[in-house]
Amino acid sequence: MAVLDILAIQRILPHRYPMLLVDRIVELEPERIVGIKNVTANEPFFAGHFPGFPVMPGVLIVEAMAQVAGVLVLKDLPGQSAVFLASIEQAKFRRPVVPGDQLRIEMKVVKRRANVAKMAGTATVDGAVVAEAEVMCKLADKAPAAG
Repeated sequence: MAVLDILAIQRILPHRYPMLLVDRIVELEPERIVGIKNVTANEPFFAGHFPGFPVMPGVLIVEAMAQVAGVLVLKDLPGQSAVFLASIEQAKFRRPVVPGDQLRIEMKVVKRRANVAKMAGTATVDGAVVAEAEVMCKLADKAPAAG
């Protein structure tokens, strides 16, 4: 059962299709979060990565991890702040992620300050680690839209 469904996630994160890479949050604690990304054959990146051998790009796996981390950082500040990826460290990719896989992304707070959070986590498929990384996110006030 989802702790946060897709509509709740969209109230927290500014991302939308095709860049929203979190389908639901299944566990949510003050310093830990678990999110799910269902990887389907209809993902737009599979058309070119790679024809005949579809593999989810590692950079998008890390982006999904950062988005799950962003939900944890922004959950109490929806609409007021934005979170930007500031750094990626220790990224490792263990095996390809392909259509039909379900990514289970677990992120834990390593360090948190007023406007910066460093989080470490893993992405697994069927209990096997497919990726791991540390991400640093910077919190910023949303600027009014130009126009």
